[in-house]
Amino acid sequence: MRVYISADMEGVAGITIWEQVEAMGGEEYHRSRKLMTAEINAAIRGALEAGATGITVNDAHGRMHNILPEDLHPGAQFISGAPKKLGMMEGIEKGFAAACFIGYHARSGSGGVLAHTISDIVHSLEVNGREMGELGLNALLAGYFGVPVVLVSGDQFLADEAKNLLAGVEIIIVKEALNYHAARSLPPRLAREKIRQGLIKALNKRSFHPLAAPAPATVTIKFNDPARAAAAAILPRSQRRDAVTVTYTGADFLEAYQAIRCLVALAKNS
Repeated sequence: MRVYISADMEGVAGITIWEQVEAMGGEEYHRSRKLMTAEINAAIRGALEAGATGITVNDAHGRMHNILPEDLHPGAQFISGAPKKLGMMEGIEKGFAAACFIGYHARSGSGGVLAHTISDIVHSLEVNGREMGELGLNALLAGYFGVPVVLVSGDQFLADEAKNLLAGVEIIIVKEALNYHAARSLPPRLAREKIRQGLIKALNKRSFHPLAAPAPATVTIKFNDPARAAAAAILPRSQRRDAVTVTYTGADFLEAYQAIRCLVALAKNS
């Protein structure tokens, strides 16, 4: 049984402010790297206890080199660095029995801690008319490869997204968002134990189904200002619907997912 882990940072227990998740945060950021790696290790231990024979961890936060290699559990291989063709889901492929998302945050516009969708320049993002955050986008890409998402961890707003999208998924709430920069968090050791136990429970169910990935897939991104949208609309086959909104239709969700990354990258560099 092969297990895939995509690990972000904003949803990790104890993290509430940007200084904790960006290199410029100095000591705060370095502490967060330890917290993130420890939650990943908890998931690895749970997967191994449930019978996993192969585990791949993808560093999915920021520049994607946050995991501390010397502290990572030896039971997994990990992918780090950027750019990567599939970004937060690099390494996902047919053959994985399950995927889990550790340290994830809620989508832009929600009440979650550090909530955003890919970048703070994105006001909202829809796939075939349904609003999605990173959780939804990445679950759809896992579904494209036939891989079900069996566990997610983060705050209660991330949990709400998961409940509405992924039937029967195991949800570990490691903190309660009080506002964008504040939360009531579980002690990190308790959060890790819940993740470990949760993944054992999830993998033992063996009754999950992949999220159906649409084909064709139309992505609609509303940016936070017209200049961003104008830059994104440079991508061939994209269409600018209004001053701040750009759409792109892919033949399948893999194409749409990669187009999202291109649209946001163009907009960020405007």
